[in-house]
Amino acid sequence: MSASSDHQDSVFSHVVQAPEDPILGVTVAYNKDPNPIKLNLGVGAYRTEEGKPLVLNVVRRAEQMLVNDQSRVKEYLPIIGLSDFNKSSAKLIFGADSTAIQENRVTTVQCLSGTGSLRVGAEFLARHYHEHTIYIPQPTWGNHPKIFNLAGLSVKPYRYYNPQTRGLDFQGLLEDLGAAPSGAIVLLHACAHNPTGVDPTLDQWEQIRQLMRSKGLLPFFDSAYQGFASGSLDADAQSVRMFVADGGECLAAQSYAKNMGLYGERVGALSIVCKTADVASRVESQLKMVIRPMYSNPPIHGASIVAVILKDRDLYNEWTVELKAMADRIISMRKQLFDALQAKGMAYKLLFTLVIHVCTPGDWSHIIKQIGMFTFTGLNTEQVAFMTREYHIYMTSDGRISMAGLNSRKVPHLADAIHAAVASIA
Repeated sequence: MSASSDHQDSVFSHVVQAPEDPILGVTVAYNKDPNPIKLNLGVGAYRTEEGKPLVLNVVRRAEQMLVNDQSRVKEYLPIIGLSDFNKSSAKLIFGADSTAIQENRVTTVQCLSGTGSLRVGAEFLARHYHEHTIYIPQPTWGNHPKIFNLAGLSVKPYRYYNPQTRGLDFQGLLEDLGAAPSGAIVLLHACAHNPTGVDPTLDQWEQIRQLMRSKGLLPFFDSAYQGFASGSLDADAQSVRMFVADGGECLAAQSYAKNMGLYGERVGALSIVCKTADVASRVESQLKMVIRPMYSNPPIHGASIVAVILKDRDLYNEWTVELKAMADRIISMRKQLFDALQAKGMAYKLLFTLVIHVCTPGDWSHIIKQIGMFTFTGLNTEQVAFMTREYHIYMTSDGRISMAGLNSRKVPHLADAIHAAVASIA
């Protein structure tokens, strides 16, 4: 008998089929649907009014400059990445006049987009921070708990979203963070909270800052949408800068996927603000120890694009114009969807009065009050399934939709689907 017949079963035959990623799985299902009216509102990637992926003109210009630079080589980057990229990234999020930067209290390392930045930060904290519990908002991006758990941190939720008001559960947030043990890590979305689109006001941010500092809680910011939420790079970084201005320590993970459209380039940065320059230097040395066995060093191309744009005044200004245009289009989509739902509600007032008051208290104004790429519609799992089945509209089961995937032509179809779902399934 041959050896192969003795071992017909694979050594991996015990491996079970893993479920699709709840976000990326939406696109898998969408791609399999042959219906021409289908609409993908699941994955958070910007689309033009024509529904096409966008490469920014300023990115193409920067890439052409890099191609034409004959001095460029393809050697390995240092473990912490491209120096110009790191310096420019820190200035972008903390401000060019940041005291922490001027005092060399910030260490910044290039990572693999936002996910990689969070993971490197989590690994560092698991090795070198005395508290191993991280509090994350409920709800939050689906990858957050997995990233922190796998790095060795214990994940606990804090109240954030109020389904009744479609807004912030600020009192619940304060109570939960107030009850957290001293020194615990707290994940904060810098702006455009994913998935809800609900952000604290500046006054609320200040109260959060005071509470966290009084209890010695360590802020870990996830900044995936700077400039993409409001259209202003400075406005979208205000929450982070408030925590840095008080002299305290914090971590910040940055991604250039959305605001420069560099999704597939995987460009990100992790910055840790320390009390002194000496501490920052030692922290950086240990970040290298995390990165080296993980992926050795980061890729060069995407970071070079970002560095060129952030260092060149003309390119930077061009970027801010294109960035605001993307943000404005998303804001416009919110307004158009809100108007369409309002019109639909007026047209079917008698039919939908009871259902609307049950499912959407007051009106649909949360759509225009929320900010950024995503809207938490308030639709439940059954209603989402109904819209997919009957209208070929794809979104995550929690009712989150990507406004960037919507365009003026598709707004009426989405409004029809939402009203039909709400009418059919209370």
